[in-house]
Amino acid sequence: MLRIERLSSRAGVREEPEITPRGYKLGDPKWGSQKHHADKAVYAKTLEEAAALVEEGFSLWMGAKGKRASLISPGSLKIVHQ
Repeated sequence: MLRIERLSSRAGVREEPEITPRGYKLGDPKWGSQKHHADKAVYAKTLEEAAALVEEGFSLWMGAKGKRASLISPGSLKIVHQ
């Protein structure tokens, strides 16, 4: 089993990777300051694929119930293998 955690979550919430109908949403580092734009998004079908992309430097959209998702840099994420 695999989990991706944000090292410093927003106060009072537990953030999870955002899953959309297309899969887990990530930002490709090749787009630099534009990686947060919807048309630049990359999608991974599984959490394992998303984790592999995070390890390659991709940012991951994470959110919590009642909170808007935000793009989290790979240096602020921890991949946990259970």
